[in-house]
Amino acid sequence: MSTNNGRPARRRVVVTGLGVVSPNGQGVDAFWESTRNGVSGIDTISLFNPEALPCRIAGEVKTFQPEGFLPQKELKRMGRAVPLAIAATREALRSAGVALHEADLEAKRSWGVILGSGGGAPDFIEEQYRLYFSDQLRRVSAYNVSSSTLGTISSEISLHFDLRGPSHMISTGCTSSTDAIGYAFNMIRFGLADHLITGGVDATITPGIMQGFCVMHVVSTSGNDNPQQASRPFDRMRDGFVLGEGAWILVLEDHERALARGARVFAEILGYGSTCDAYHRVRLDPRGEEPARAMTVALEDAGVAKDEVGYLALHGTATELNDKTESLAVKLCFGRQAYEIPMSSIKSMIGHPQGASGAAGVAAAILGMNHGFLPPTINYQQPDPECDLHYIPNRGIEKSVDFALCNCIGFGSKNSALVIANGGAR
Repeated sequence: MSTNNGRPARRRVVVTGLGVVSPNGQGVDAFWESTRNGVSGIDTISLFNPEALPCRIAGEVKTFQPEGFLPQKELKRMGRAVPLAIAATREALRSAGVALHEADLEAKRSWGVILGSGGGAPDFIEEQYRLYFSDQLRRVSAYNVSSSTLGTISSEISLHFDLRGPSHMISTGCTSSTDAIGYAFNMIRFGLADHLITGGVDATITPGIMQGFCVMHVVSTSGNDNPQQASRPFDRMRDGFVLGEGAWILVLEDHERALARGARVFAEILGYGSTCDAYHRVRLDPRGEEPARAMTVALEDAGVAKDEVGYLALHGTATELNDKTESLAVKLCFGRQAYEIPMSSIKSMIGHPQGASGAAGVAAAILGMNHGFLPPTINYQQPDPECDLHYIPNRGIEKSVDFALCNCIGFGSKNSALVIANGGAR
């Protein structure tokens, strides 16, 4: 590989495929139609009886039929995250114009998987423990160990599509899928891979996980009677996040190879930044310095000036400290310009899909740039004086954007950011 000042030559990395399974729409078109129009997918939990919980709502993918993607026999051996990821991957490959089942062995060796997930398969794990502790040992699955690991998700995708390249999972809490996209981006641009399936999936709406978040007092308990209005990022009356689930999958490729096969380019990944507050297991450092630095690092990596950024996809969970700290971090990064950039949190519509949230924001940003329309933050009614930026309240706006920054913040003081360009911006 040629070098520049002793560094490996960088290849351009483009997004050629998208696949979505979201609480507010299964499939890219349905997801985008709902997201641009401010349609919420949050409702009362149906995956189990939530009556004993203080929070009884979530962003479930209620229209999803896993039997349409895997045989029932296989579904019994894995968590819900796997069929969600397979469904979104299938759509992403189809939109990329890739038919891997027709490819030869050498071609399949050039395709890999790097996904992010915060929780993996907690539904499968909780069921196995329930059987064990209720003395139903004979019903415990022979796949109890293998299917309980996060790695099983990428493995199942590689098996399903016969991909022979790397098969990795990144689990860094809420930043998992942002980091997965960042790692995939770096692997391709530095010549370590040519084609990668990336993004994120999480399906953590389970009794144990919900109870855990309830005792932490981080989920909304005021919206049980009005689920679609419960997730209120940046609003003064916000009282916690609403748990979500789903899969948002991207196909990343080397730009030259994508052009050679005539692929459509949805977007280009330009830069990635990651930092750590080293502050607390759960709480953010209220000074906001490290999230701001992650955004700055991503912009510098991308070679994009701050005044070129036309949209921010925010983490925006609707917890009091998170929204306040993220708003401060944006101001620290962009200065006075922070007040001029339109930004939004789609968690107001889909809830918080944990490790998949970064990929959800990236997908929405890409679609927004492609359509010249930026999605709103719904349920924004009462401004918070400490959250005083342009959060695109309640209704999306028409705007042509060349460059967007996607921000993500997670438990364990983690911060990650990506800079993306509209398909033909560079």
